[in-house]
This record gives sequence, C-alpha cells and structure tokens, in this order.
Amino acid sequence: MQLISVNIGRAERIANAKASRKTGIYKRPAGAPTEITAAGLAGDTVCNTKHPGGADQAVYVYGALDYDWWQAELGRQLEPGTFGENLTISAFESAACSIGDRIQIGSVTLEVTAPRIPCATLATRMGDPTFVRRFRAAERPGLYCRVVQGGFVQVGDAVALEPYAGATITALEMFRDAFAPQLSEATLRRQLAAPIAARARAENEAQLRALLAQMQS
Repeated sequence: MQLISVNIGRAERIANAKASRKTGIYKRPAGAPTEITAAGLAGDTVCNTKHPGGADQAVYVYGALDYDWWQAELGRQLEPGTFGENLTISAFESAACSIGDRIQIGSVTLEVTAPRIPCATLATRMGDPTFVRRFRAAERPGLYCRVVQGGFVQVGDAVALEPYAGATITALEMFRDAFAPQLSEATLRRQLAAPIAARARAENEAQLRALLAQMQS
C-alpha cells in the first residue's frame, strides 16, 4: 500500500447551507511533506469538533478501494479529499479494519479508533441531500485515528497495516451499531474492551450505567 494523497482543509463556508457556518471538509492535496502531530495534520482545520477532531479522532483515513466503489456507484471521477479525509491510501478498504489496528506510514503510527458516521455536512459536500442514507448503506465509512507517533508524511510513502492483537470490534460492526436505537449490554462491553475514541467511550459507559440501572430497577 502507498499514500496517494495528503489532504488538508481551510475553514470555508458551507455551500448552499441553510445556516451560515464554516467547515473544514473541503480537503485539497497538500503538495508537500506534511507534519502529523497528536492534534492532526499541520494546517488542517476542524470547525465542528462535536464528532470529528480531538486527540482520538485526529486523522481521517479513506481508501482507494472505497473510492473505486463510489466512482462506479456515482458514475463520476472523485478526487482525493472528496470525502474530507486527510490521508488517501492505495489498495486500502476501510471496512476491513478493526478498532485498534495500526497504520504505519514512515515514522508515523496511527491507531484506528472509530468509523466515520455521516452527517449533513457530508451530504452538502457531495451535493446530494440523500447522501447520509447512501453513505450508511454503502458501509464504506473511512477511519478516524489517534496519533501514536507523529512525524512527516508525503505522497508515495509506503503504508503498512498492523492488526490489533487484543479484544476488539471491526470498524464495520461499530459503524452499524451507531445506527441501532439501543445497544445491548454485550455490545457495549465489547466496544468498551477495544481502544475506541474517548468520546465514544464516555457515551458507552453512560449507556451501560443507565442500562444496568434499568435492569436492576
């Protein structure tokens, strides 16, 4: 596998949005070696930190195999960065990974923490009000990662995937669980056993406490 694009986004107004607000989803190739730190890519912007962003979702990765599928589905060419990803990787399919898997790019080590859950901003970016539903059905979510080891990356860097050795859950399973109206105790405990993002961990712990309290009442 190789790194085929490094993408960063500046704060831009959301095109055709009902409310006037800005987004960093419009990513464009950096064109030069780019530093990755615990906070993400140097020069990149995250405007809405409610879901993306933060140390545990500092870098968003998407695969060329995902792009191939979408190009066939949509019938048009898509440039790297279209999905708002920071890193585009050849011969890579996001749904095949598990939480805790590590992605090695030169001196940089990333750890998968969460699948991407679609939002209205993505639908606006794609120019399709139904795209949230289509993205969910496609089950090609892309991966949020924490930065274990920072450094510089550039197009052409070799990419290696190291499967997580501990108890985990696949990114696709977690993606599907995100749309469930209620998670079971077993599912919550399984997610909590994996190195998921801190935001998801706090939410799952709260759900588990509420579920156990309900069961005991």
